[in-house]
Amino acid sequence: MVLPRSSLGDCVRLFFVVLIVMLSGCASSPPVADMKNVQPTSASSQRISVQEFETKLLSFFQQWQGVRYRLGGMSHHGVDCSGLVVLAYSEILALPLPRTTEELAKLGKPISKANLQAGDLVLFKTGWSTRHVGIYLSDSRFLHASTSQGVMISRLDNRYWQQKYWQSRRL
Repeated sequence: MVLPRSSLGDCVRLFFVVLIVMLSGCASSPPVADMKNVQPTSASSQRISVQEFETKLLSFFQQWQGVRYRLGGMSHHGVDCSGLVVLAYSEILALPLPRTTEELAKLGKPISKANLQAGDLVLFKTGWSTRHVGIYLSDSRFLHASTSQGVMISRLDNRYWQQKYWQSRRL
């Protein structure tokens, strides 16, 4: 019995299906905590002032500055934006957070840009279905893992981030 030859189009379709399955497996990780048990918190509810939280965030940044971006990463070999947020909150407040930007965007309460304080999450829509998250510091600065420059501090008043800004959340 002779099996029919696969056409080039069938091979290309199969390649893209396999690629999508592999990428979605890398991008999704189980949540660190059961979402029903994660309670919104703030620096003050953890007995830490906003200023002290910012100081600790800047110290955390010094340890991570320049670490390259890696989708799904959570180490000094590479970290993605939500991984950096999870690591910072875990180290500074011992607060387990869910692993993905989509889950982080549902936590806490919405905060206007004008009322941001250190530790608030800033979220962006950087593409049709792509989301990005960082942690607000002060003076329009936020800490994040940039896909092109790794862990860095950027400014919310930068034209790019102004255009991509979506929402802020206070945990």
